[in-house]
Amino acid sequence: MMQTMMNVLVAATVAAGGQGLGVGQELERIVAGKGATAALARVSDGQRTWTGAAGVRDVERGGRPSPNGHFRIGSVTKTFVATVVLQLVDEGRVRLDDPIAGHLPGLVPDGERITVRRLLDHSSHLYDYMSEPGYSTNRWRGEARFRSYQPRELLKVAFAKKLPDDGTWHYSNTNYVVLGLLIEKLTGNPYGQEVERRILRPLKLRHTSVPGDRAGLPSPHAKGYEPMPGLVDATRMNPSLDWAAGEMISTTADLERFMSALLSGRLTSAASLRAMRTTVATGVGFSYGLGLQAYKLPCGTVWGHSGELIGYLTFAFRSDSGKSLTMSFNPSTRNPSTEEVMGIAVKTFCGS
Repeated sequence: MMQTMMNVLVAATVAAGGQGLGVGQELERIVAGKGATAALARVSDGQRTWTGAAGVRDVERGGRPSPNGHFRIGSVTKTFVATVVLQLVDEGRVRLDDPIAGHLPGLVPDGERITVRRLLDHSSHLYDYMSEPGYSTNRWRGEARFRSYQPRELLKVAFAKKLPDDGTWHYSNTNYVVLGLLIEKLTGNPYGQEVERRILRPLKLRHTSVPGDRAGLPSPHAKGYEPMPGLVDATRMNPSLDWAAGEMISTTADLERFMSALLSGRLTSAASLRAMRTTVATGVGFSYGLGLQAYKLPCGTVWGHSGELIGYLTFAFRSDSGKSLTMSFNPSTRNPSTEEVMGIAVKTFCGS
């Protein structure tokens, strides 16, 4: 779901620089270069906060996008799901090294070998159902984008195929569909209800939601587009095809608050946070923990996650020094380039 832009923050070397917190000029340049129809950003150093927006909220009607606008966060949903799983670990309901077959018997092929930890860090080697034609929300699906899907229906697609035994790390949305079902089995509640009860309400994330079958976004929001080659409005869609792997909607302020709470130890035990930050090598530009990505910048490591869902790209990152960067892009005729996104990250975390 995030593979095209997930690699960007470490894939290039950009000189550090820039004064202050703002990245408004960088956003404007990306929009002017057709890398986005709209771009939002929020930058904080723990004491000061800058928010900004560039572009238009609607390419036909115009209008400046709101810095407080809603957007689809794609795979950043995985960090919320992983947090709930680690809270259940803290409560003694599950252990990271439990085979998934012990909790969901008969569901996952080779489930006696695949542990909860391996689902969380994508080392399970399960085939990604979104690799199948018509099953990726990163691509235009016509009227099929309004279809409703059930989690076990997605797993049936995934388990019909196997990955080659190549010994490499494979990002797979299938892992987090299984984890969503695990949460439901352990709690007796829909996974989204647990996300709301355990994270959204305690942190007062009033602009973050688990939409289910709802096709629209709350207002305000900038429209998302897909080049076909002309831009087609892709804003409205049923995100159940993503489910626990990437269906959520949020804002830059809410994502910053969530990442800050998680990475400062307010949502899990210290032991669980250490486990989340224990990474495996991926070979794709970042290392991966339990629902967290780690990107090495010239000045150190930033933690968080990125997400991609047709019409929307999201980046939510925080350094251990307390600096944070949260961005949403609505791609235009191209995605923002590696150099553009990397430049903003380096300016935020490494600039003077």
